[in-house]
Amino acid sequence: MNVLLFFSVTIAQPGSKMVTSAKSAVPTVANQAAAMQLGQCAKNLATCLAELRTATLKAHEACGPLEIDSALKTVQTLKSELQDAKMSVIDSQLKPLPGESCVMEGSAMLIHESHQALVHPGDAESQQRLAQVAKAVSHSLNNCVNCLPGQKDVDMALRSIGEASKKLLVDMLPPCSKALQEAQSDLNHTAAELNHSAGEVVHSSRGTSGQLAAASGKFSQDFDEFLDAGVEMAGHTQSKDDQIQVIGNLKNISMASSKLLLAAKSLSVDPGAANAKNLLAVAARAVTESINQLITLCTQQAAGQRECDNALRELEAVRGLLDNPNEPVNELSYFDCIESVMENSKVLGESMAGISHNCKTGDVMAFGESVCVASKALCGLTEAAGQASYLVGVSDPNSQSGHEGLVDPIQFAKAHQAIQMACQNLVDPASSPSQILSAATIVAKHTSALCNACRLASSKTSNPVARRQFVQSAKEVANTTANLVKTIKGSDGDFSEDNRNRCRVATTPLLEAVENLSTFSNNPEFASIPAQISHEGSASQEPIVRSARSMLDSSTYLLETARSLVLNPKDPPTWSILAGHSRTVSDSIKSLITSIRDKAPGQRECDYSIDNINKCIRDIEHASLASVGQTLPCRDDISMEALQDQLTSSVQEIGHLIDPVSTTARGEAAQLGHKVLVSQLARYFDPLIVAAVGLASKLHDHQQQMTILDQTKTLSESALQMLYAAKEGGGNPKASHTHDAISEASQLMKEAVDDIMVTLNEAASEGGMVGGMVEAIAESMGRLDEGTPPKPEGSFVDYQTTMVKYSKAIAITAQEMMTKSITCPEELGGLASQVTVDYGQLAHQGRLAAATAEPNEVGFQIKTRVQELGHGCIYMVQKAGALQLSPTDSFSKRELIECARAVTEKVSLVLSALQAGNKGTQACITAACAVSGIIADLDTTIMFASAGTLSPENEESFADHRESILKTAKALVEDTKLLVAGAASSQEKLAQAAQSSAKTITQLTEVVKLGATSMGSEDPETQVVLINAVRDVAKALAELISATKCAAGKPADDPSMYQLKSAAKVMVTNVTSLLKTVKAVEDEATRGTRALEATIECIKQELTVFQSKDIPEKSTTPEEFIRMTKGITIATAKAVAAGNSAQQEDVIATANLSRKAISDMLSTCKQAACHPEVGEDLRIKALQYGSECTSGYINLLEQVLQVLHKPIPEQKQQLALHSKHVAASVTELVQTAEAMKGSEYVDPQDPTVIAETELLGAAASIEAAAKKLEQLKPRAKPKQADETLDFEEQILEAAKSIAAATSALVKSASAAQRELVAQGKVGSILANAVDDGQWSQATSNLCEAANASVQGHASEEKLICSAKQVAASTAQLLVACKVKADQDSEAMRRLQMICLKAAGNAVKRASDNLKAAFDKTEDDSVVVKTKFVGGIAQSSIRSYPHEWDYDEWKEHSPVSCSRSPQIIAAQEEMLRKERELEEARKKLAQIRQQQYKFLPSELREDEG
Repeated sequence: MNVLLFFSVTIAQPGSKMVTSAKSAVPTVANQAAAMQLGQCAKNLATCLAELRTATLKAHEACGPLEIDSALKTVQTLKSELQDAKMSVIDSQLKPLPGESCVMEGSAMLIHESHQALVHPGDAESQQRLAQVAKAVSHSLNNCVNCLPGQKDVDMALRSIGEASKKLLVDMLPPCSKALQEAQSDLNHTAAELNHSAGEVVHSSRGTSGQLAAASGKFSQDFDEFLDAGVEMAGHTQSKDDQIQVIGNLKNISMASSKLLLAAKSLSVDPGAANAKNLLAVAARAVTESINQLITLCTQQAAGQRECDNALRELEAVRGLLDNPNEPVNELSYFDCIESVMENSKVLGESMAGISHNCKTGDVMAFGESVCVASKALCGLTEAAGQASYLVGVSDPNSQSGHEGLVDPIQFAKAHQAIQMACQNLVDPASSPSQILSAATIVAKHTSALCNACRLASSKTSNPVARRQFVQSAKEVANTTANLVKTIKGSDGDFSEDNRNRCRVATTPLLEAVENLSTFSNNPEFASIPAQISHEGSASQEPIVRSARSMLDSSTYLLETARSLVLNPKDPPTWSILAGHSRTVSDSIKSLITSIRDKAPGQRECDYSIDNINKCIRDIEHASLASVGQTLPCRDDISMEALQDQLTSSVQEIGHLIDPVSTTARGEAAQLGHKVLVSQLARYFDPLIVAAVGLASKLHDHQQQMTILDQTKTLSESALQMLYAAKEGGGNPKASHTHDAISEASQLMKEAVDDIMVTLNEAASEGGMVGGMVEAIAESMGRLDEGTPPKPEGSFVDYQTTMVKYSKAIAITAQEMMTKSITCPEELGGLASQVTVDYGQLAHQGRLAAATAEPNEVGFQIKTRVQELGHGCIYMVQKAGALQLSPTDSFSKRELIECARAVTEKVSLVLSALQAGNKGTQACITAACAVSGIIADLDTTIMFASAGTLSPENEESFADHRESILKTAKALVEDTKLLVAGAASSQEKLAQAAQSSAKTITQLTEVVKLGATSMGSEDPETQVVLINAVRDVAKALAELISATKCAAGKPADDPSMYQLKSAAKVMVTNVTSLLKTVKAVEDEATRGTRALEATIECIKQELTVFQSKDIPEKSTTPEEFIRMTKGITIATAKAVAAGNSAQQEDVIATANLSRKAISDMLSTCKQAACHPEVGEDLRIKALQYGSECTSGYINLLEQVLQVLHKPIPEQKQQLALHSKHVAASVTELVQTAEAMKGSEYVDPQDPTVIAETELLGAAASIEAAAKKLEQLKPRAKPKQADETLDFEEQILEAAKSIAAATSALVKSASAAQRELVAQGKVGSILANAVDDGQWSQATSNLCEAANASVQGHASEEKLICSAKQVAASTAQLLVACKVKADQDSEAMRRLQMICLKAAGNAVKRASDNLKAAFDKTEDDSVVVKTKFVGGIAQSSIRSYPHEWDYDEWKEHSPVSCSRSPQIIAAQEEMLRKERELEEARKKLAQIRQQQYKFLPSELREDEG
C-alpha cells in the first residue's frame, strides 16, 4: 500500500508537466487527426490525474501511520542484510565502511523515535531523544561519506591545518631565526604559493578524486610553510599590539583555508549541487583577502610593490569566475551588468592613467592608491562579465533556466563564517575592549540577518515541517544572541578572565544554533535548481569570456610592468611595454562591452516573432477581404468541432504566456528570449490563424464570420504591439518609460483573449460542446497540488472570505441549472460556463488558503473538499451538455438534477472545511451578512417612516419600549467588548462573540422599530431620527465585525489591531448616541438638538470612511455626482432656516435631510472620482473638495447647534457665512465634475444643446405635420353633386403653407442660435421647463384649429387667431435673435428673410384664404370625415422645454408661451362676440328694413 502511495505521489508532478506540454504542443501539430488525438489524450490524462490526487489524499489520510511502520521494517531488513554481509566476510577481504553499522542501527532508532514522537506529540522527552538520535545518524552518515575516494585526503588536510594552527595558541612565540628582510621575502613567497594552491583546489574539485587528493595535500603543505613564515614574521614585530594583529590575521587565514577545503569537499561529493561552485569561489576569495591583509600588515616592501602583489593575487582569485560560467555570480540583471562594466571601465581608465602619471612623477603613494583602485575595478569587470555570460547562456532558447531556492546558502555561509570569527575574537585573551565590542556588533548584525532570512523562508515554504524549523531556528539564534549580548553588557567593560570565560560559555550555544541553522539551510529541498546551458548557449558566452580573459591577462602584465617601472621610471623599453599592455587592456574592455551589448537576450527572438506575427496579420486580412466578398473557401477536410478545439487551445496557450512575457520584458532580460516565452508565443499564431480562417469558412452567418476574423486580428495586432514594447524594454528594470507601454499591451492582449474565449464558449455551449469547460475544471483541480504555491499576499481570513463567495455562487448556479433544465435548457451552456469560471477562482483561492491554514490538517481538508467539488462540477457540466443536445430527454434532465444536488452538498462540505479552519472568522462572515441585511431592512423602514405610513397596530406608547431598548443596547456593549477581546483569543470564543453580537443587534433593531412605530405616523421625522440612531449602531457593528475578522490572530502591533480599536471606539460612540436619543426622543424641547448632534457625529464618521484609501466597488457618472450635489444646496437652505427659526421640528427635519444629502454626496463623489477614466489630478481635486464641502457643512450644523443653545443675532449671522462656504465648495465640486466629462462630452442638460435639439426637433415635428396635412383630402358634400366645395382645401392648403414656412424658420433659428453661442452673447440661464416653444405651440394650435374647423367642431375665429399667433410668434422670434446678433451675419439675414416670408406671405395668404372661404360658405354645411385630421398636433408637433436667450425672449414676448392656449381661447371668444354683435346689428337692420316697407313715406322720412 505504501509503495502504491509513493508512486502515486511521484507520478503526479511529471504527469502534470506532461499534460501541460501536450496541451502546448497541440496547436503546433500539423496533422489534424494526431492533434485531436493528442488533445483528447491530454484531457483524459488531466482528468485521471485529478482523480488520482483525490484518491491519494484520501489514502494518505487513512494510511498515514503505516508509512513509518513500513520505513522501520525496510531499515530492519537492510540491517539484517548488513549482518549477513559481515558474516560472509572471508579472510577479512570485505570490510564495512566506518560508521556503516552505526548508520543502520541509528536509522532504525531514528524511525522508532519518530514513531514515538507521533504517538506522543506533546512529550518533550521524546522530542529530545529524537533530536539526539538524528544528530547521531547525521554524524554516522558523515563518517561514511568521508571514506569516499578523495574525501579522506581532504579530511587529512583539514586535520593538518588544525594541528598547524595550534602554533598560534601558545603564550610565547619561538625566537626569530631569520633576518627581517629574509622573513618578509619568505612570507611573500609562501603567500603566493598558498594562493596558487587555493586556485588548484578550486580547479581540482571539479576533476577526479585523485586530483582533489593531490591538490588538498599540496594546499596543506603550503599552508604549513606559510604559517611558519607568518609566525616568524610575528616575532619581528616591534610591539605586543602588532604581534596580536599578526596572530589574529593568521587565525583568519586558517579558518578561511578550512572553509575552502570544506567547500571543495562538498562540491566533489555533489557536483550538481546548487550554488556549490559559488560557495567554493567565495571561500577561495576569502583566502586571498586574508593573505592580502596579512601581507599589507607585515611586509615593508618598497612603496607600490605591496599593492601590486595584492592586486595580482586578487586577479588570480577572480579568474575562476570565467571558467565554465553556468551559475550566477551575483544578483545583477543583464542591464545592471552593462552599467557595471561601463562604470568600472571608466574607473579603470582613470586609474591606469594615474598609474602611468605617478610612475613618471615618482609619487609612489598615489601610485599605490591607483593600483588598488584598478584592482577593484578589474574585479568588478570580471564579476560583471561572468554574470553577463551566465545570463547570455541561460537565455538561449535551448538552455534550461534555473530556479531560485528558498534560501541563499552563500548568505548563510558568509554569516556563519563571520559569526565564528567574531566569537573567536570575543574569547581571545589578546582582544582589546574595543575589539570585543566590535565583535559583538558583528555578531548582532549577522544574527539579525539570519533571523530575517528565516522569517522570509518560513513565509515562502509550503512544507509545514520546514516552516516550523525555520521559525524555531530563528528563535534559538535570537535567544542565544540576546544571552551573549547580555553577558557582554554584564561585564561592564571589565574583561577579566572570569568574564571572558562567561562569554566563552555564552558563545557555545550561539555557535551551535548558527551551525545547525546553516546545516538545515543546505537541505537540497531548499536549494536552487542550477541552469543547464546548452552548447549553443556556451558558444554565445565565448566572446564575452574571451574578452574578459584577455582583459585579465593584459591587466596582469600591466601591473607586473608597472611594479618594476615604479622602481626604475627612467627605463624607456619598459615604458613601451607598459603602453602596449595598456592598449591591450583598453581593446579588451571595448571588445567586452561590444560582446555584451551584441548578445542582449531576447532581441533576436523578438525580431523573429515580430516578422512571424506580421505575416499572420496579412493572412487574416486576406481572409477578411475574402469573407466580405463572399469568396472565402470552405474547409471540408476537418470538422467544425476540431477547428473550435484547435482555436480554443491556441488562444488559451497564448493567454498563458501574456503575463510571463510582460514580466520578463520589464525586468528579466535573461528569460525574454527563452523558448517558453517570446518564440513560443509567436509559434502559436500560425495555428491560430489557420483555425480561425477555417472556422470562419464553415460559418454560414456572415456576421459571425467577421466577428471571429476581427477578434483574431485584434489579438494578433495586440500581440504585435506587445512584442514591439517587449523588444524596446528588453527586460531592463530601469527602462521605466517602456513599462507603461508593456502593461498597456499586456492588458489589450488579455482583453482580446477574453473576447475570443467568450465567443468560442458561447458557440460551444449553444451546441452542447462542454469539453473545454471540463478541461478547464480539471486543470484548476490539478493546480491545487502543483508544487509550491505562490507567495500568499493575504491571510487565511482573506482567502476564506473569497472562497465562501465563490462557493455560494457555484451553489446558486447549480440551483439555477436545476430550474433551467426543465424550463429553458438552451440557457444551460451559459450557466455551465459560469460554474467553470467560479470554480477556477475557487481552486486558486483554495490553494492559497490551504497554504496559510493552521493547523495543516485543515489545509489538507480544504484541498480535498475543493477537489471533490471539482469532480461534481465536471459531472454537472457534462450532463448539461448532454441535455442541450437532447432537450427532451427526461433521463438527462434527471441526471442533471442529481448532479446539481450533489454539487450543492459538496459546496456545503467546502464551507464546513473552511469553517473548521477558522470558526471565529467564519462566524464573523456570517454575522456580517446578517448585519448587512439588518441595515437594508432599516433603510426600508426609514422610507416607510418618511412617507408617514409607519403606524402602530394597537394602543401603545414609546414608554412601553424604552426600557427594552436601553437593556438591549447595554447587552450589545458587552457583546462588543467580547468581540474585541475575541480577536486576540481562540477561534471558539471569537465565534461565540460574533454570534452573540449578531443576535443582540437583531433584537435591538426590533425593539427600536417597535418604539418608533409606537410614536405614531403623525411625527415621521422623530421616527426617522430614532431609526437612524439604531442604523448607525448597526453600521458601526458591521465595521467592527469586519475589523475583528481581519485582526484575528494578529500580533498586538499589527496595523489591523489599530483599526480594530478605532472601530470599537466608533461602536461605543454610536451606542451612546442611541441611548441619548432614546432618552430625549419624548422631550420636545431637546429632541431636535439631540438629532442634530447625532447627525453631526454620523457625518464625521462618513467623512472618515470617505477619506480612507478604500476603493469603492462600483463607479458612477459625473452627471449623477452633480445631481447629488443639489441635495447639499437644499439641505444648506433648510439648515439656515432651521437656525433662524430655532424650532425643534425644523431642526429634526434638517438633521434627517442633512444625513442623507451628505451621505449620498460623499458616496457618489468617491465613486465618480475613482472612475477608471478620471485622471489623477481630477481625482485628488474631487476628493479634496468633497472633504472641504463636508467639513464646511459640519461647521454649519455645529453653528446651528450653537444657535439652539444661545439664540442671539450674532450667532445667527454666522449661519450665512457658513452657508456661503458650503455653496463655494459645492461650486468647486460641480466644476470638478464638469471637468471629469472631458472635452468631447456633450451634456444633454447644456442650454445650448437643449436649444439646438429643441429647434431641430420642432422643425422635424412641423415637417411631419405638414406631410400629414398633405395627405388629407376632404369628402364630397352629399346630395350636392353639381356643386364643388373648396372650403376644406383652402383651410388645409393654408395650414400646410404656414407649417412649411415655420419649419424653415426654426431651422434657420437653430443656426442663428449656434452663432450666438459661439460669439459668447448668450448666457447659460436655464429656461423654465414649463415654458413651451412659442412657435411650436402656435403651429400646434393652428393644426388643431384646422382639424376642428374642417370637422365643424370649431369656429373660423379660432382658426384665424391661430394663424395670427404664428405670425406674432415669428416676429417675436426674430426680435429675440436680433437683440444680440451681428446684423451682417449670414444666418441672421437668412432668418430675417424666412421670418418675413413666413409672417408676411404665408400668414397673410392663409388669413385671406380663410376669411374668403368662410365668407363664401357662411351658410353652407360642410361634412368632413370625423377625426380626418385628428391628432395631428398631438402626434406630430411636440413642444420641448428649451434653452434660448430667455431674457430677450421674455422682454420682447408680450405673454408667456405657456399661456398661449388661454390667449387663443380668449381671442376666439372675443371675435365670436364681435361677429355675433355684427350679425345682430345686420339682423336688426334687416328687420327694420322689413318694417319700413309698410309705413307711409312721410313717416319713414320722419323716422329717418
